[in-house]
Amino acid sequence: MKRFLIAVISAIIAISSVNAQSLNNLKVNEALMRKLQFAEYFISHFYVDSLNEEKVVDDAITGMLKQLDPHSTYIKAKDVERSTENLNGSFEGIGVQYNMIEDTLVVIQPVSGGPSEKKGIIAGDRIVMVNDTAIAGVKMSKDEIMRRLRGPKGTKVKLGVIRQGVHGINDFIIIRDKIPVLTLDAHYMIDSTIGYIRIGSFGQNTHKEFMDAINDLTVQGMQRLIIDLQGNGGGYLSAAVEIADEFLPLGSLIVYTRGLNSPRREYFATGKGNLQNLPVTILVDSYTASASEILSGAIQDNDRGQIIGRRTFGKGLVQRPYELPDKSVIRLTTAHYYSPSGRCFQKPYTLGNRKDYDDDINTRLKSGELTSDLNVIINSNNTNTPITDSVLVRLQKSLFPDSLMYSTRLGRKVYGGGGVMPDIYVVLDTLQYTQLHRQLSAKSCMLNATLKYMDKNRKKLKKQYKTFDEFNGGFQTPEAVFDILLSEAKAAKITYTDSILEVSRPNLSLQLKAQIARDLWDMNEYYHIINNNNHIYQRGVEATRKESD
Repeated sequence: MKRFLIAVISAIIAISSVNAQSLNNLKVNEALMRKLQFAEYFISHFYVDSLNEEKVVDDAITGMLKQLDPHSTYIKAKDVERSTENLNGSFEGIGVQYNMIEDTLVVIQPVSGGPSEKKGIIAGDRIVMVNDTAIAGVKMSKDEIMRRLRGPKGTKVKLGVIRQGVHGINDFIIIRDKIPVLTLDAHYMIDSTIGYIRIGSFGQNTHKEFMDAINDLTVQGMQRLIIDLQGNGGGYLSAAVEIADEFLPLGSLIVYTRGLNSPRREYFATGKGNLQNLPVTILVDSYTASASEILSGAIQDNDRGQIIGRRTFGKGLVQRPYELPDKSVIRLTTAHYYSPSGRCFQKPYTLGNRKDYDDDINTRLKSGELTSDLNVIINSNNTNTPITDSVLVRLQKSLFPDSLMYSTRLGRKVYGGGGVMPDIYVVLDTLQYTQLHRQLSAKSCMLNATLKYMDKNRKKLKKQYKTFDEFNGGFQTPEAVFDILLSEAKAAKITYTDSILEVSRPNLSLQLKAQIARDLWDMNEYYHIINNNNHIYQRGVEATRKESD
């Protein structure tokens, strides 16, 4: 009974992160605390059936948080480490990129320099046993397989591996080690002067990864930079601030935060940035959120570069973790963040209503926002040119009202109230991908087709294409891959017509080629190819080249 009271109080006072003076000043509503305590007591002592008290408490905390904003969440103790793993820079394990084919773990690539590569694990290997326990063909969950493969640095794990062309199951003893988790998806030179960096999330090591990529691109002759934040859901605010600091002169405001119980905190450029004279373009879309919006807003409001794409997600809330006695965590929203001009990017929400909030992208599509040329409005608002199109007039009123208008350092008009509105808007092409393409992707048919093709052709392809440039210029997705793909479609019960297949073929071919390049090399090569189909990327390259003319 007391456990529930302790849990609730702990969630409020955040034992692990609140100083003693704050605790002395804390005002706890004792009547509400006793009400919660009695509720748990009555349930645990008088309920008609047996129940899991721990689950009741977890559900109660989850229920309270559901009545708040959409980003305050409860994380069970067993899930805490995994929830922060991608942002903390590393985990401890065997070091392989993998995928599951027909209930079997197939190695895509061993992590370069990692423990598996050192012991001879190669791409295409099938890990079928872990410490003499079968993990293939037994319908073991992915989480359970990962639990068996991961473990503390320095510990040993025995893997049973099937390798094409080698008889039987081969044993490998792997000594687990720290495995880096990279937050940069790719970096490469687009042409002789334009560098490209795609940031997947903002984690503990993002700034270092970013500067390492900058150094590599600079050696290759980079004079202009495109930062791709499409699909980047955010991460650590500090990482976004560190990268923004590289571009801004001393004293430039990057972002500030403020909440009812959190005093205003400002983040300024230190003037020590190495990229203050490097022209920069940032690519965004409707899934660019949180820390990504902080970086985009800082660059836009300080007139430091152009933002290209579509209006970003609109997450302007700061969460702070509070640890409970059982090591579970409440991530509670404690403040809003604001861009240098004073914009809060948080889109509207109703307390306790997650459905409408989560359906916002569909709402944007239905309103015409994603498929209308908002550049007409953006240009009109900065030149005072009247708009006559009825859809654009409606969107101008809803997305660009005077009440949400702010000014950049140089006086350009920018808008708040729900995401970062780009300087150059790229209309969504809803017809670019067919329903067949989306189904094949959603049901992993393309992924499985690539893996099966690579299983039989990896050695031949590596021998034929010594470099990525040779592959990119000479490889055409063969019919053999499409044969496997259509077999996968049949197994997934996907129906289609020959005409739809022909319409879908060019985009399918490009994506399959990109996946094959990824399996032969890495994600750099994947994005180098797949970006040819990305309209925001293409518009960004066009605008960046125009700036340099």
